[in-house]
Amino acid sequence: MHFAVLLHRGFLGFTQANLPTNDRATREGTGKMANTSLLKLEGDASIATASNRLGMPRREFLQFCATVAASLGLPPGAEAAVAEAVAAKKRPSVIWLHFQECTGCTESMLRAEHPTLERLILDVISLDYHETLFAAAGHQVERARKTAMAENKGSYILVVEGAIPTRDGGIYCKIGGQTAIELTKECAADAAAVIAIGSCASWGGMPSIMPSNGAPNPTGASGVAAVLGKPVVTIPGCPPNPYNFLSTVVHFLTFGTLPAVDELGRPKFAYSRLIHENCERRAHFDAGRFAIEFGDEGHRKGYCLYKLGCKGPETYANCPSILFGDAGAGTWPVGCGCPCIGCTEQGVGFSKPIHMLAKVKNVDPPQQYPRIVEEKGIGATMGSAAVLAAVGGVAAGGGAMVARNLGLSYKAEEAEKARAASEKTEV
Repeated sequence: MHFAVLLHRGFLGFTQANLPTNDRATREGTGKMANTSLLKLEGDASIATASNRLGMPRREFLQFCATVAASLGLPPGAEAAVAEAVAAKKRPSVIWLHFQECTGCTESMLRAEHPTLERLILDVISLDYHETLFAAAGHQVERARKTAMAENKGSYILVVEGAIPTRDGGIYCKIGGQTAIELTKECAADAAAVIAIGSCASWGGMPSIMPSNGAPNPTGASGVAAVLGKPVVTIPGCPPNPYNFLSTVVHFLTFGTLPAVDELGRPKFAYSRLIHENCERRAHFDAGRFAIEFGDEGHRKGYCLYKLGCKGPETYANCPSILFGDAGAGTWPVGCGCPCIGCTEQGVGFSKPIHMLAKVKNVDPPQQYPRIVEEKGIGATMGSAAVLAAVGGVAAGGGAMVARNLGLSYKAEEAEKARAASEKTEV
């Protein structure tokens, strides 16, 4: 099922209620747009041109814009602004830096389908510098970066993929004779927005916890915000979902501002809910049905993976809502039977052992649950039934005697009261 269809049907689970009430830029931006209805744009020539450029039928393009607006939790009418921006506005220049990482974030982008990567970088954004995707190399590609920064000063988007080593002056990562620290600060100085994509760029990720002779973080790997000394938009994940990045960029393209973020710089439309809240296995958690071992009956039946170390109860992300890879239902780790490792959360992903139980942030399950398959009795034998009947008969007989004695006691008490009353009258 298409990502756009999933969002259109409300599977993402985010609404305008997720937006902060002071998100003024977004609200004002939607109020200034020329149209407030996609139906009015369906016959617009610019929409037809944009849909052809993106290789989409016109209605699919409009649906794509509507679902991006829905994924961001924007108010009604914002989908028209998104469509107009994608169709008419100048594509934002993007400078994409690579540092300590595995290129998994870029690989994730390569697998986007709505739109595909080539449509994204050629028609939605202008990818002016990207070391992995560039055909050029050496001085030529560095010259292209500096040219793009000069021509788009104050309006380009800086995307950083990978952690930045800070120990020993940052000598553990150099590109074109500059350290990662120097490159980041140079490119961020005139950027309109800075986006840290992936957990490595967001908070250090895997490089920040890898041990060296017993000491973690041998290179001083840090996130972008720590190096720049100011907040940036972070899209953590290992890798992150490409549509979270795409939606962030489209929001900037549409309104000239980045989406509302939490205290860690994460867009609220993607990171405001625990994975546990929207997980398809949540009902099994509530009912106490858990897989205890990989391959056991509970695991085969799709029971909750909490006792296998799933970190969904303490990890904020929209993985169960938008899935991965556009390959259909269940295409995300927990859906495939693998516990979530909490890759978006600092202090959880790559830090907690995979088998360690998660700290449930909203409800703690009881310590004891009935087993998945409880042993059943074989029924009463004739002998046990006879004994039970005898016990029942004795109990019934005893009850009758007690009732009879209570009745006699009551009658005797009434007779005594009558005799006393008679004697009092005679006196």
